[in-house]
Amino acid sequence: MTPPHDWLGSLLASAAPQPASARVRAPLSYLTPSSAKPFSYAHEPPPGVPWESGEHEQVWTDIRDARLHGGSFSIDAEGFVLLDSPTEVSDFTDDEQVRRVYHPEAEAIALHVTGGQRAFVFDHLVRRRERDRAPLTFGKRSAEGVAATNGRVHNDYTEASGLKRLSMVLPDAPSHGRIRRHCIVNIWRSIRSPVLDTPLAVCDARSVSPTDLVCSEVRYPRRTGEIYAVTHAPGHQWFFYPEMDRHEALVFKQFDSATQGVARFVPHAAFDLPHVPADAPLRESIELRCLVIYEEGSQP
Repeated sequence: MTPPHDWLGSLLASAAPQPASARVRAPLSYLTPSSAKPFSYAHEPPPGVPWESGEHEQVWTDIRDARLHGGSFSIDAEGFVLLDSPTEVSDFTDDEQVRRVYHPEAEAIALHVTGGQRAFVFDHLVRRRERDRAPLTFGKRSAEGVAATNGRVHNDYTEASGLKRLSMVLPDAPSHGRIRRHCIVNIWRSIRSPVLDTPLAVCDARSVSPTDLVCSEVRYPRRTGEIYAVTHAPGHQWFFYPEMDRHEALVFKQFDSATQGVARFVPHAAFDLPHVPADAPLRESIELRCLVIYEEGSQP
């Protein structure tokens, strides 16, 4: 019997004769350098205001098959790792069930991957690829009201917002001076079936320079946050995990208060696989952010 997703295997094989370097070539949407601070809306913007500012360029990029990579990946080296981690959640559109069942599962995943002492999930978001496979952007929602896939290369937190998130999640922690190190990880999972059309690409943190990261506002209904938009650099090393399924969880670093010796920021973006069959199922996924406390101690 022919494997149901053999078209992807054929694509990878044709893209790279040697399996150890299998990759696809696809466009990623990078911010074009500018002196203006970019912004984007995470909700319907006011009349006459665009969803986002700043120009973006589509850069054709080699994105490597992480499953065929010769070495292993680490949350503190490259900044990401894939786990075989089945979930007890039966319906990821049931917000109550996600909070009751998946949040504790995700906290356990985060502690296992990072070696931290405590973990706190503070938000989650379900995404669905648009039925018309519209161009990938930031912040928009599908016709059904679900968040659309995000095709802008970005990192969820900046130096400032990563530090600020600690006091937002644990309001008393900074005043006690007990927390010596914390990080924020994103945990990403398919929630329906293997991802065949719009996977997530992650960038090796070691290939990213601070000069590639641009502070960008994200405007919510009641507050303004800050993320890093990313400008292109030829040395960026991109990876993806083909056909990620429901039992797998991709964990990647979005901030670390440690400033040396560990991955701190992992830019990421959705991208369209080339030559996707018209009947390929639309990608549905959940992403979840988790604050991890590594070290606690008495006030010196």
